[in-house]
Amino acid sequence: MAEQNHLKLLKKGSRAWNAWRAKHPERRPNLSGAILSEANLSGADLSGANLSRANLIKAALNGAILKEANLSGADLYGTDLTWANLSGANLSEATLRRTDLSGANLSRAKLSRADLFGSNLRGADLSRADLNRADLREANLYSATLTGATLWGADLRGANLNRADLRETTLSGANLGEVTLRGATLNGATLGEANLSGADLRWVQFIKAALSGADLSGADLKGATLSGADLSGAELSGADLSIACLREADLYLASLGGAILVGADLSGADLSGANLTRATLSGANFSGTNLKGALLDKRDLPDPRD
Repeated sequence: MAEQNHLKLLKKGSRAWNAWRAKHPERRPNLSGAILSEANLSGADLSGANLSRANLIKAALNGAILKEANLSGADLYGTDLTWANLSGANLSEATLRRTDLSGANLSRAKLSRADLFGSNLRGADLSRADLNRADLREANLYSATLTGATLWGADLRGANLNRADLRETTLSGANLGEVTLRGATLNGATLGEANLSGADLRWVQFIKAALSGADLSGADLKGATLSGADLSGAELSGADLSIACLREADLYLASLGGAILVGADLSGADLSGANLTRATLSGANFSGTNLKGALLDKRDLPDPRD
């Protein structure tokens, strides 16, 4: 329960609050369960504060300092957190629906099971954040940084991740159906058993990414770079891999039935046991490719003399 003297002081505004914090840096404010809906707290120093289960619906917290703050279970629906510093904050199971977090620093933040449906995270820093089982459906993550973040089992259906940086990110079991990732970087990312069906993955960098068992059926992978990627057992039926780079990729037992591989580079790739029935292979490079046990009509293979 919130300490009433802390709550009264905060309601006087950010200037008075920040002056008190500067005089008492050793104090950790207790604002647990506080009702602060629509409060103007822009620029407030709430670092290390206990705001668990607080009501911050549609509050103005733009530019606020919330480093290491406890916001677990808090309601931040529609709150303005643009350019706020939430590094290391605990936002597990918090409600952040339709919240504006553009440009915010959420590095190392705990967001497990948080509700971020439709939130704006454009350009936000989520490096090494814990987003396991978070709801990010229809969220705007354009150009966001998620390097080293964990999104195990997260729901990202319909999210915008164009030009996002997801290097070394863990997305195992995540649902990325119909997501847009155009021009995103996922080098070294882990996406085992992830759902990427129907996703827009044009020009994505998947160098040495782990996609074993992932569902990429019907995905648009035109111009994508998947060199050295592990796609063993992946579902790529109906996917468009035109002019994609799959050099030395592992496609053992992958399903590529009806896939479009026009002009794709599969040199040195392992396609042993893969299903390539009805795949379009014109102009593809199969030099040094392992096709042992692959299901395909050899007549469909491009003539290396062409």
